[in-house]
Amino acid sequence: MISSLDTINALDEAGFVAALGDVFEHAPWVAARAAMLRPFATISDLHMAMFNAVRGQAPAARLAFFNAHPELGADISAAATDITAASRAEQGGLRLDQATRERLRELNAAYRARFGFPFILCARHHDAAGVLRELERRLHRDLASERDAAMHEIFLISRLRLADRVNDPDKLGS
Repeated sequence: MISSLDTINALDEAGFVAALGDVFEHAPWVAARAAMLRPFATISDLHMAMFNAVRGQAPAARLAFFNAHPELGADISAAATDITAASRAEQGGLRLDQATRERLRELNAAYRARFGFPFILCARHHDAAGVLRELERRLHRDLASERDAAMHEIFLISRLRLADRVNDPDKLGS
């Protein structure tokens, strides 16, 4: 469902959270915090308010937030309860074959062991080969760089999800 920014701004807090609570993976609290800052003049303002709620978290809370994200290549079937509908659709667009899924499992395990959170990537900006290349490249970086990279990817993912839901002349780009 696509709503106008005016409609989103006019919702009560519960409606606002219901409409936007899953823009950030398993984190309706992000929408709840942004709801307190309404009205938003543009969708970009709305997105930044939501993103700043995440960015403003203490490091331990941000790590928990990262860990709420599914691993790329994870089970995206309807039976998988730990993955949101948005993640299921985004990962489904990668059309991963069995060999790629196996390689992703290996690399994801190495990544999680090294950094303590799952590899986060905006799947809509990559194909299966690109995901593998990026994971292999980022696996060799330092922790601070990967925390920054995860935040950047979450920014991209959430921007696209919000643009899918809210119609506004200031429509966010991909």
